[in-house]
Amino acid sequence: MAVDAATRAALVDHARLSIKRGSQSFSAAARLFDKETRERAWLLYAWCRRADDIADNQVMGGELGDQSDLAARLAHIRRLTALAFAGKPTGDPAFDCLGVVAAEVGLTPQMAEDVIAGFQLDAEDWRPRTEADLLRYCYHVAGAVGVMMAVVMGVSPEDQETLDRANDLGLAFQLSNIARDIVEDDAAGRCYLPIEWLVEQDIEPGQHTKPHHREELAEMAARLVALVEKHEAAARVGAARLPFRSRWAVLAAARIYGAIGRKVRARGAAAWNSRTYVPRWEKALHGARAFLSAAINREKMPKGGIDWGIADFRPAAPSPLPPG
Repeated sequence: MAVDAATRAALVDHARLSIKRGSQSFSAAARLFDKETRERAWLLYAWCRRADDIADNQVMGGELGDQSDLAARLAHIRRLTALAFAGKPTGDPAFDCLGVVAAEVGLTPQMAEDVIAGFQLDAEDWRPRTEADLLRYCYHVAGAVGVMMAVVMGVSPEDQETLDRANDLGLAFQLSNIARDIVEDDAAGRCYLPIEWLVEQDIEPGQHTKPHHREELAEMAARLVALVEKHEAAARVGAARLPFRSRWAVLAAARIYGAIGRKVRARGAAAWNSRTYVPRWEKALHGARAFLSAAINREKMPKGGIDWGIADFRPAAPSPLPPG
C-alpha cells in the first residue's frame, strides 16, 4: 500500500499507541530495533492486535464479547486483510498499517492467513488432542507472527531456513505462556494441555487445576518447558543470520521467555499460587547477556540437531470460513 510520508507517519503513530496500550513487553523489546525496523514492528503489531480483537469481539485483549457471529467476524478480517495486501484503503487504520508494512518488506497473504487461522482456533475454543496438535496451535497463534516479524527484520520471504527458526521463537514464547497461565486459562474456560497428556496423568475432564492434581500439573508444565528449551535453542541458532540489533532483540526475548518457563518448572506444584514473572532487573541482565551473545554470534546447534520446520506445523490450519 503506497502512502505519502504524512499518511505513513500518522499510521506509525497509531501503531505506536496501539502497542503502548496493548503490550508493554513487546513495546519494550521493540526499543532494541533500529528506527526503521521498530516502526515496521509497530505497524505489524497494530494489525495483529486489531485482528485478534475482532476475532474475539473484544477491545485491546480485554473481556471476550458475544461469540455468536464468529464466521462474519473472521470473514471481515480476511476481507480487510485482502484489501491491505492489494494496496487499497481498508477504512481501518490497523489494516492500513498492515498494507504499508507488507508493501515495504514483502509480507505475503499466506503469512497473514496463518496468523488469522490462529485467531480462528482460539475463537472456536479449539483444544489439542496430541502434542503435535499443541505445536500446530502454537505455530498459528505465535510462530506465524514470528515469521512475519523475521521478514520485518529483513529476512527474505524466500529464506525458508531462517523463517523456520523464527517460527521456533514464536513456539517457545507461546509454550512458556501456556505453562505460566494454565490456571488462568482454566478460569477463562480454556485448556491448551493436550488431552492425551491429561489421560496419561489420569486426570478427570476439567479437573486438571484442582489442588489434588498440582503435582501432575507440575509434571505437564515441565514437559512444556522442555519443548520451550528445544525451540528456544533452535531460535537462537537462527538469530545468527539477523542484523546485529535484531539479533540482540531476538536473543534477549528468547532468554526472557525461556526464563519464564524455567521459573514455572522450578516452582513445581507452587507455580500457580502466584503469577510467575521476570523482574525488571533480571530482564536487564538477560538483555546484557543477549548483547554479548549477539556480538560474539556463535550460538551452538542444539543436541541432536534441528530437523523440523514450518511445514511440520502448518497442516493444522482450518480452511477459511465462507463470508458471513
